[in-house]
Amino acid sequence: MQHDEFIGKVQALTRLPDRGTSERATRAVLSTLAERLPAGLAGHVAAQLPPTLAAPMRQTASGERFDLTTFAGRIAGRAETDEDAAVREAAAVLEVLDAALTPELTEKLAAALPRDIGGLLPVGRADDTD
Repeated sequence: MQHDEFIGKVQALTRLPDRGTSERATRAVLSTLAERLPAGLAGHVAAQLPPTLAAPMRQTASGERFDLTTFAGRIAGRAETDEDAAVREAAAVLEVLDAALTPELTEKLAAALPRDIGGLLPVGRADDTD
């Protein structure tokens, strides 16, 4: 998936007012996600993204452990929004990310996240309906 397509899909899902806001939200989510993922997994995710979106994944990967509240707070700070909007934006970015990654990598991503954050992934939402 190309950069413009990724951002366009995020913008359509979030109904954010412009591409700049969608870009900021996407980068905020990817950077925060990378902080939660082990470096190796973040690198694999980055390898399947356009180079312009892969950079935040590679720069901030640390495997730090935190929950959805912290995840949303960090996204909100980076995206200059509130935590409720940050959760909605994260769900949209993760949905587009899911479409950009191989199914096997999406499964590894979901397995590496705590249930509350993983529930934002399409596969996580499907698991919650069982």
